[in-house]
Amino acid sequence: MCINFNPQIAVNIKTLGSGIKRADETRNYCIYNDKRVEALVKSGMETIPYLKEYLKTSTNENGILEVLAVIDRMADNNPGELTDIYPYLAKFNDTDSPDIQVMLSGIYRKILVPDAFGPLCGMLYKQITAPNSKYFDPKEETGGAILEYLRAYGAKNIYPSDFQG
Repeated sequence: MCINFNPQIAVNIKTLGSGIKRADETRNYCIYNDKRVEALVKSGMETIPYLKEYLKTSTNENGILEVLAVIDRMADNNPGELTDIYPYLAKFNDTDSPDIQVMLSGIYRKILVPDAFGPLCGMLYKQITAPNSKYFDPKEETGGAILEYLRAYGAKNIYPSDFQG
């Protein structure tokens, strides 16, 4: 993958995952480095090749979670521009990490890549049959993502006249 080198993005990528706080008995969510996440989000599409490379090569769960936080925030503004990142996210579809499952579910809910529907169902099944999160319930986010897929894709079939344009 050819990346046009941007030193500021490179510094932020190099430090991904450092200093994040995972869910614990007092908080049911992760806290990321907001300055780093926001800087990567503001760099827009220039950041995407760096994120793809990180997802492709990293085994650092904290760093992966922070990349997913960046992608999740980017998806708030331009979800259509992120559909080509799915193959890099799909690598984690079979994870046992409830934190990664929740982040993927939130991203998939926003970008609505059709290929992610099956993995979401698999995540939900895994969460039901082998729950492994002490501090939060991943089924809430994964179930919500599945419902969003059903709404988004089902409505086109039930009310086709509303989707002609």
